[in-house]
Amino acid sequence: MRISALRRAAAALAVTALTLTALPAQADPVKPPRLSAAAITSALNEDVSTPGTTWMTRPDGTVEVSYDPTVTGAKLTALTGVTRRLGDGVVLVKLPGKLTTRTSGGSPIWGGEVKCSAGFNVSRRGVYYLLTAGHCGLEATTWYTNSSKTARLGQRHHFSFPGNDYSLIIYRTDIPRPGGSVNLYNGRSQDISRAVNPNLGKYVYRAGATTGLQHGTVTGVNVTVNYPEGRVSGLIRSSVCSEPGDSGGPLFYRQYAYGLLSGGSGDCSSGGVSYFQPVVEALTRYGVAVY
Repeated sequence: MRISALRRAAAALAVTALTLTALPAQADPVKPPRLSAAAITSALNEDVSTPGTTWMTRPDGTVEVSYDPTVTGAKLTALTGVTRRLGDGVVLVKLPGKLTTRTSGGSPIWGGEVKCSAGFNVSRRGVYYLLTAGHCGLEATTWYTNSSKTARLGQRHHFSFPGNDYSLIIYRTDIPRPGGSVNLYNGRSQDISRAVNPNLGKYVYRAGATTGLQHGTVTGVNVTVNYPEGRVSGLIRSSVCSEPGDSGGPLFYRQYAYGLLSGGSGDCSSGGVSYFQPVVEALTRYGVAVY
């Protein structure tokens, strides 16, 4: 009797072992690998063109996607749908104000119906030019130094916008050699002798016709911005504020030229974000040099 009971118990254990062996193993969920910043940026370039959006790669390898208050409703739903699909390598941030190019009707250089700011004076083989924003060059062929448009500065030689944001104005040949410095809007000027690309965290100044001299730091490079007028890539992002009329103004530090104001959000009362066309790219494109 005891032997029979032992046999039955052994048989039951054997059946249980076979049953457990037949069950599929439970695997832990596998989290998909984070997409690279390059892959995320490529997808954003392909899938997002909504005005009021911008993106850049952070030092930690994540991609910061920013949007302004005009991106609402279906536009915001579509944007968040894309960013969720791209995974946790994307950080979504709301901008403090509407993202725009910084033109308006005013001074100190006028063309068509807009006001812009002079950027950097440059030269090539004894010919002198003014670099400013491309979206300014888009607006007019003839530029003036006064609002009544009686004092002609020169003619637009070329512009690139959107895609890039730089323009070249050729000075009148009958005016004296333009100075190679930047107006500090305090009765002084800063001589400019070199053009370089700034690093993240670099302390910088911006000069503009509307808000004068402002300062901040570089917070992003190779940034993509979708303006209402179109996309511009390869920009410098900074914590420097700007307002309409500052477009084309110089980004610099001491004798180093960095960029031309392209656009921004917010203002100089409450703070904001500004974007700059790297000046090195414009100089290379036109074959000109600061002096």
